[in-house]
Amino acid sequence: MLIVIKGAGDLASGIALRLYHCGYKIVMTDLPNPLAIRRTVAFCEAIKGGHMTVEDVTAKRANNKDEVYSLLEEGFIPVLPDPEANIIKDIKPDVVIDAILAKRNLGTSVDDANIVIAVGPGFTAEKDCHAVIESMRGHTLGRAIYDGPALPNTNIPGLIGGFAGERVLRAPCDGIFKSVHKIGDLVKTGDVIGYVEDKPMVSTIDGVLRGLISDGTPVKEGLKSGDVDPRGKIEYCYQVSDKALAISGGVLEAILRLSRNL
Repeated sequence: MLIVIKGAGDLASGIALRLYHCGYKIVMTDLPNPLAIRRTVAFCEAIKGGHMTVEDVTAKRANNKDEVYSLLEEGFIPVLPDPEANIIKDIKPDVVIDAILAKRNLGTSVDDANIVIAVGPGFTAEKDCHAVIESMRGHTLGRAIYDGPALPNTNIPGLIGGFAGERVLRAPCDGIFKSVHKIGDLVKTGDVIGYVEDKPMVSTIDGVLRGLISDGTPVKEGLKSGDVDPRGKIEYCYQVSDKALAISGGVLEAILRLSRNL
C-alpha cells in the first residue's frame, strides 16, 4: 500500500515512522523551506540537507516521480518540496494523510485517494476526509473520528511538565531568525535563545531546548520558533514524542479499519 503524507514535521514524521515499520511505502511532502521546530525528529530536514534520519529510518529528498519510485525501491522515505502535493496526481496513492497541522484545510479532499485521513482541527470526517485523528492533548488524543470534526483549536499548547504556553518560544518581531543556542542545549529562565533582527527571543522557563527553527529563517512576529521542555531530558530531543505516537496509532487504526471496506 502506497501512502502520501502531506507535511513532514515532527508529528507527520512520527506517523511516517510507525507506518514504515508496519510495512507501508511512505512518500512525504512539505514546503521548499520547511518551518519545523523539532527538526531533530522531522523528515522535512531532508529537503534542505538531502537526507534525514529519525530514530532508525532515513528519508531522502526527491524532486520528481522517478526519484520517488527509485528511493522507495531502495527502502528510503522520499520527501518532496511540494507544498501543493501535486505528487498525489502523479503516483495515485492508496492513502493520503494530511498531517500539515495548519488548523484548517489547505486543500485536502475526500476524493484524493481511496482512504483520506486528516490530523487535527479544521477537518470533518465524511466531508473533508474519511477519518480525522484528534491532535489535542488529553483524554481523546489519538482517537480516530469517523463522523464529525476534531476538537476546535484553542491556541493553548498542551501541558508538558506542568507548563503550557510558557514553554513555547515565539518570534519577537518580523525579520530573519539568528540562533544563539541549538537543539539539545540546557537553558535557564532569561537565557537568550536567538534574535530576530536585534530583538532577543528569551526563554521563560528552565529546561532543554527541544525545538528551534532553522537559522536564517524569515519569521513573522508571534510565529512559534522554539520549544523548551521543562523535563530537561536531552534524549527526548531525538525521539518521536508521546503525542506523535498516539496520533500515529490513530492513523494506523483508521487505515486498517477503512481498508476493510475497499
